[in-house]
Amino acid sequence: MELHSEPVVRLQNVTKVIGKRTIIDHLTLDLPKAEVFGFLGPNGSGKTTTIRMMVGLMKLTDGDVIIRGHSIRKQFEQAIRHVGAIVENPEMYKYLTGYQNLLHFSRMVPGISRQRIDEVVELVGLRERIHDKVKTYSLGMRQRLGVAQAIMHKPSLLILDEPTNGLDPAGIRELRDYLRKLTREEGITIFVSSHLLSEMELMCDRVAIIQSGKLIDVRPIHTEGTKETAAARVLFDVDKHEEAIRLLAENYSIQRDGEAVAVEADRETVAAINAALVHGGIKVYGIKVQGKSLEDQFLEMTGGTPNV
Repeated sequence: MELHSEPVVRLQNVTKVIGKRTIIDHLTLDLPKAEVFGFLGPNGSGKTTTIRMMVGLMKLTDGDVIIRGHSIRKQFEQAIRHVGAIVENPEMYKYLTGYQNLLHFSRMVPGISRQRIDEVVELVGLRERIHDKVKTYSLGMRQRLGVAQAIMHKPSLLILDEPTNGLDPAGIRELRDYLRKLTREEGITIFVSSHLLSEMELMCDRVAIIQSGKLIDVRPIHTEGTKETAAARVLFDVDKHEEAIRLLAENYSIQRDGEAVAVEADRETVAAINAALVHGGIKVYGIKVQGKSLEDQFLEMTGGTPNV
């Protein structure tokens, strides 16, 4: 996805100090338009604290959050009107229908029409059940209803803190599909934290990784030509494994992987190795690139466990 010149949100040296402890340490981050942007970090790294400061539930010690050109510190009302958020679980009136809940919330914000309510119901896939009482909804349906409520006023930014908590695999996949749909059809930027690295890898366009309140890295997901795919572990399926290892061992660090020969290589090196094998009379049946998973990258950078 192409980066837009003007980010929807800018975190500028965001800092939070409680007592003598620095929770968030000069965090600077830009969120592009119409992307699902993941926020990863070990337990206690400051993810929820950052989100609470972004939505005004906690004061910043220093720095600022700029949303669509408005400062969260100096122009809170103008900034927050561009934000929809679900922090923890969405709270709904269970004795009302889904539609009655949305109608109730719509009265709190001027300019939300019945047509807009119908639009968001369609977007999150609740048209068949919207007139049923919320107490009959599954957790996944309640999450989708919460998303519908959060986007009724057409925000530029949707913030979701651990939205997949408690969802079964089908519910997680549904939520992922609807978030993707929102970026495409509504042009919304979605900022999402999660403890499920595999889901973040499927859900996000890029991720920011923090540790001890400091930004470690921002990297794209599934983007060709990035440094993660430029040098990767490559498997060569060959007919003469021992000969292939002897042939390549002089110039490359080679490992045997089952019926294949493994080597760390970039694109040009892969071509050179293939040519050397063929020239040496060794048949190459297949070449497979094993890109590092988001979990592998996370462990490398944090030196910790994938429990975020």
